[in-house]
Amino acid sequence: MAKNENKNDIGKMSFEEAIRELTDIVGKIEQGKIPLQDSLEQYEKGMALIKHCRGILEKAEKRIEKISEAEPKTQEGPEVKTQQETDDVPF
Repeated sequence: MAKNENKNDIGKMSFEEAIRELTDIVGKIEQGKIPLQDSLEQYEKGMALIKHCRGILEKAEKRIEKISEAEPKTQEGPEVKTQQETDDVPF
């Protein structure tokens, strides 16, 4: 039951909170000062945090795409010179 509670807690986290928690987990594991079992549990939690963050990013990306599609498309880009304009170059 603790794992379900943990997943619910992660699901309520903002992107920033999840990244902060993930950073803390990575630091603990890299230090190597926690027992193996705790490292495995932290790794498992970290993977759940990564999955949560990816989900948030995918939603944000879809939202941006939707906004971009709603924007009127303009043909702004680098100016392309015609042959006439390039022939007028003095050198």
